Amino acid sequence: MARHWLGLVAAMWLQSINGTNSNFPAYSSELKRILSISQLQLNNLAFASDAGKLLGWISGVAAARLPLWLVLLIGSALGAAGYGVQFLFLAGKIRSLSYWHVFFLTVLAGNSICWINTVSYILAIRNFPLDRQIAVGISTSYVGLSAKIYTAAVAVASASDPLSRAKEFLLLSAALPLIACVAAAPLTRESDVGKSRRLVAGFVTLFVITAVTGGFAVATSMIPRALPPKAVLGGIASFLVLPLVTPAAEAVQHKCLIVENDEESLNPGESVAKDAGSEGGGFGEEIEIPPLLMVRRGEFWLYFLVYLFGPTLGLVYLNNLGQIAESRGSLGISSLVSLSSAFSFFGRLLPSLLDYFFSK
Repeated sequence: MARHWLGLVAAMWLQSINGTNSNFPAYSSELKRILSISQLQLNNLAFASDAGKLLGWISGVAAARLPLWLVLLIGSALGAAGYGVQFLFLAGKIRSLSYWHVFFLTVLAGNSICWINTVSYILAIRNFPLDRQIAVGISTSYVGLSAKIYTAAVAVASASDPLSRAKEFLLLSAALPLIACVAAAPLTRESDVGKSRRLVAGFVTLFVITAVTGGFAVATSMIPRALPPKAVLGGIASFLVLPLVTPAAEAVQHKCLIVENDEESLNPGESVAKDAGSEGGGFGEEIEIPPLLMVRRGEFWLYFLVYLFGPTLGLVYLNNLGQIAESRGSLGISSLVSLSSAFSFFGRLLPSLLDYFFSK
């Protein structure tokens, strides 16, 4: 069971550095200046990242035919190419890069996010078949922490001018996912799930850790000078490592259940019934739904429309956050990106909390 938790923690780490598109407001102004483009063209660049996700189905097809570690490395390589070439352009290493070149690179970088997302979802679902919606929800919430992590890392570098900060955001967006994917690749090997059972202590522990992590992110974003940049980055890194205690919490609960079952051995009928309920009857296998059947279901189109008119509007606002801040005469763009990231983390976590504690 410890390996299953490690798989979920790996998915959380991957998601925490996978929201690279949320960094766009931090360097969009420099792209606009260097490329000498209009606000409409800049908006099209913001759209390019989302356009790359329209091809996200390719990662799903690849995951069905290739080992997960290879899917992970392909995704990180696409991101390294997309953001890396843009970094070299801002750094002056590449001088002849047109607007459409940057547009294509942004599409490529946006598509790379889907590859890492796909592996993270599969890890969560495969390791926790009975609690897959909770596992996916918790891991996905860490995408909202991405901009906070990147902003804290850039703040440690103490870059003062906007161009240097823009280059650092692009460099980190290219390098961090690649490093994380290489490190997490060994944890993507398929393991025997065996007889699954519903888990309580582990997920409660994760909820507490994620809530405290979000509180720290919000507090340090609202009061940016409360702690030095190195302390903020160190705090976030510590909170990212903290979920590793989850297997220990689940092991303690499991030992308590063993003791309880020993005490109730005089009533085997009740014990068997309790085991059957906790184990979920041994079921939990995934059910494949053919694409043509999926598009005929109302649930699919409900999800599609909610996602289209919900998060999409939020992305339009976030992508233009840098321009909004400049129009108001504010230079603290990174602080706004960090703050929006922290609240996005809580917004993504809330559905999982409600589902876990109130679905029954």
